Amino acid sequence: FEFKSPAGSDVGGVFRLLLIAINTYLYEIRNMMKSSAEHELAYLLDYDGARYLFAEGYWVKFEVKQTPVSRERPHGLAYSFTLHDPNGTRLLGFDNAHGVRPMGGRYKRRTEATDHWHRTELDGGRPYAFSSALKLVEDFLREVERVLADHGVSAVIQAVKEQGNDGSNA
Repeated sequence: FEFKSPAGSDVGGVFRLLLIAINTYLYEIRNMMKSSAEHELAYLLDYDGARYLFAEGYWVKFEVKQTPVSRERPHGLAYSFTLHDPNGTRLLGFDNAHGVRPMGGRYKRRTEATDHWHRTELDGGRPYAFSSALKLVEDFLREVERVLADHGVSAVIQAVKEQGNDGSNA
C-alpha cells in the first residue's frame, strides 16, 4: 500500500512501511510493558470511524468498540473492518457480529467466540482465530490488497476520512 494525498503527492511513502512502524512500535511496547494486550487494544480502538479511500471509489471502513469481556468476545471488542466497492457493496469483511459455522462440516461445533471473516461478497463467513489487535489489522489489510488487485484497483490510498464522535465525517 502506498499513501498518496488526494493531489497525488507522496506524503508518507509505502503503506507497508506504516505496518512495519506499527509492528516496531507494538514490539517495543511488548518489551517495555507487562500489559501489551491493553496497548494493542488502545491502538485498535484508535481506528474506530476511520475510512480509507482508494482509486475508482473503493473504500475501507473501520468500526471498533470496547465491550465487556464475554465468551463471544473474549478480547473485549466489537469490530467490523470492511472493504466496499464504489456502489457500497461489501467485498470483504472481518467482524465479530455473529457466530459462523466452522469450516469442514456442518456437524462441527461452533466456537463460542464470534470472530470471523467474509472472503468475498457472497461468503457467509468463516472463523477467524483472533490472536492480537495487530495481527487482526495485518490480516485484514493483506486481504484488502488481494481483493483490490483482483478488481484491478491500485492499493494506493487516495485519502483518509475520520468520523467524528457525533457520527459525522471529520
